[in-house]
Amino acid sequence: MSSEGAHILVVDDEPRLRGLLSRYLTEQGFRVTMADSAAQARDKLRFMDFDLMVLDVMMPGESGLELTGGLRGERAPDMPILLLTARDAPEDIIAGFEAGADDYLGKPFDPRVLLARIRAMLRRAQPPALPAGPLQLGGKVFDASRAELVGPNNRVRLTGAELALLMALAARPHEILSREVLAAALGLDDVNERAIDVQVTRLRRKIEPDPREPRFLHTVRGKGYTLKPGP
Repeated sequence: MSSEGAHILVVDDEPRLRGLLSRYLTEQGFRVTMADSAAQARDKLRFMDFDLMVLDVMMPGESGLELTGGLRGERAPDMPILLLTARDAPEDIIAGFEAGADDYLGKPFDPRVLLARIRAMLRRAQPPALPAGPLQLGGKVFDASRAELVGPNNRVRLTGAELALLMALAARPHEILSREVLAAALGLDDVNERAIDVQVTRLRRKIEPDPREPRFLHTVRGKGYTLKPGP
C-alpha cells in the first residue's frame, strides 16, 4: 500500500492535538478524518474505509485499548492501528500490543517520528514476498496469495502485524528467522524483542491447536523463530 493518498482516522479527545495532527498529515499527502471518541470512531468506521488509525489510549469512556481489542474482533481486523499515549512504561506498551495494536508511540512525540511510523506501517501492509503455495497448519491452511488463513469451518481473522509475521515465516519455512529479520518484516525501526514475542504469542493463538505446546511456530532459543508446516 502506498502512503500517498492513504486515508487515516485520527482519534483523540484533545481538540488541539487532533487539529495539529490533521494539518500535519494532510500536508504530507494523507487524507485525514477525525474523531473525538471511541464512539465517534466506530460511527465513522461503519461508513468509511481507512488505511490506518492513529488512536489515543487515554480517552473518557471507552479507552483506546478497549476500542483496539473490540475492532480486532469486529469490523476492522486488518487495519493497522498506532496507539498514542503518555503512558509508555513497558507494561503499557505490552498491553497495547496484546490488545492488537501494530505500533505504539509515547507522548510527547516528534511529528517526524509519527510520520516515519505511519509510513512503515503502510509499507508493512503491502503484500510481501509470497510462499510457493498454500501451507498446511494442522486443520488450517494459509494461502498467502489471498492473504488468508482458513480453518475447517471459517476464515481466521489476522491483524496486519500477524499477517506480516506469518507471511515472513511462511516465505521461508523451516528456516530460523532472527528477531532482526522479523522486526523488519513488521516494519519496526528497532528490534523490540518483547513486541515481537507478543505478536508471536498472538499468532500462535490463531494457528496452533495448543499455543502452550506449539506444533508449527517454534522458538529457537537465542536465534529466533521458525515455522514448520504440517498436517
